[in-house]
Amino acid sequence: MSEIVVVGGGFAGVWAAAAAARLLKGARQGVPGGVGGTGGTAGPEHTVRLVTPEDDMVIRPRLYEADPHTMRVPLDRILGPAGVRRTAAAVTAIDTDRRTLTAVDRTGGAREIAYDGLVLATGSRLVRPEIPGAGHLHDVDTLAGATALDAHLHALPDFPEDPPEDRPKNLPKDRPGGTSAASPARWTAVVVGSGATGLEVATELVHRLRAIAAPHGAADRVRVVLVERAAAVGASLGAPAAPVIARALADLGIETRAGVTVTAVEADAVTLSDGSRLPARTAVWTAGVRAAEPAGLVPGRHDEAGRLEVDAFLRVTGVPEVWAAGDAATAPTGHGHRTVFSCQYAIPLGKFAGHNAAAALLGVEPEPFAPGPYVICLDLGDAGGLYATGWERAVQLTGDEAKKYKRAVTEQWIYPPLDDGPELLRQADHRLRTRRSNPV
Repeated sequence: MSEIVVVGGGFAGVWAAAAAARLLKGARQGVPGGVGGTGGTAGPEHTVRLVTPEDDMVIRPRLYEADPHTMRVPLDRILGPAGVRRTAAAVTAIDTDRRTLTAVDRTGGAREIAYDGLVLATGSRLVRPEIPGAGHLHDVDTLAGATALDAHLHALPDFPEDPPEDRPKNLPKDRPGGTSAASPARWTAVVVGSGATGLEVATELVHRLRAIAAPHGAADRVRVVLVERAAAVGASLGAPAAPVIARALADLGIETRAGVTVTAVEADAVTLSDGSRLPARTAVWTAGVRAAEPAGLVPGRHDEAGRLEVDAFLRVTGVPEVWAAGDAATAPTGHGHRTVFSCQYAIPLGKFAGHNAAAALLGVEPEPFAPGPYVICLDLGDAGGLYATGWERAVQLTGDEAKKYKRAVTEQWIYPPLDDGPELLRQADHRLRTRRSNPV
């Protein structure tokens, strides 16, 4: 039996498995090119297996929102109807010479899985700082982290009263919520990093905190501070976006501290590199991302972020029968640019990698990676949103229209179909775009 093994249950892994299954199924049925390619035949012994320790595909781009525990869909309901097998285990070793990997299941038992083609789609992880009190930092990098932050926010009204030196002076004890609700640290959040994730976390936190504080008469005491090591907040998103971002932050009352970083965290305070100390019960770290550890198990060339270098067909450079996709890969996009950590690349990377892994098994020509145009699509909380196109980041939409587009992307378009194998395989065609055309 020949088997394509996909490692990773995120966007890239799901679509890689679906794309491989699509081409193999089409070849079995005698459809030219699978379900829309060129040539090749396959017997029933050709299978696709997904290996991941998780039962759900997490809708990671939505983890900055409230109720993050709902941002997931069962993998078996996505891939099972398409005939993809799933092994619930974590990969701990990959032998590219023997074409095997070692995976450990939830009981601690290890098993060896052989592959004829391997697609590594193991995603990325947040790089947490090694600073005093780092354990107090929250994140929205994983479902567990985002859920812990959500629980923390809802527990703020019940936290012990802040130390006297951190309370506002001369505040009446009979104010709604009492001195406990009035303490400055309780309703203050510090967000570190002003990339896309940091901006979405900070702007959404204003609304989330106010909703929790309002029953205690403290909605007007919510304070969000955005900290950025670079000289300007949101600089990585380009100059055209800067005034839109600045206006949104000002409208929401978000304070910014640029040119500094966090040097220590306590349960009720955050210390910055300029020596200032901010009373804050909530600190969220969003700065810095690397490819997840399994990418390092493959002996290919890696970039500074740990991603595997791949060619135009997403084959790992110098490693036979191994492809990489999503945040595990750094792939050329044309005009001198390469993919960035983003769902907008994870989905097409997965489709092309899965298709090409199956194509190699069938002996048909692979397809060169051809992503859609680069875009920025941000949710800026109650201040609306931002939609920009191209590497020059030309702003196309702002405010409510941009927010509507962003929500359509994350709440509808990126969700795979459930309990519908034929529709999943149809959408797995690498020539179809998950992203809709420019809404302008």
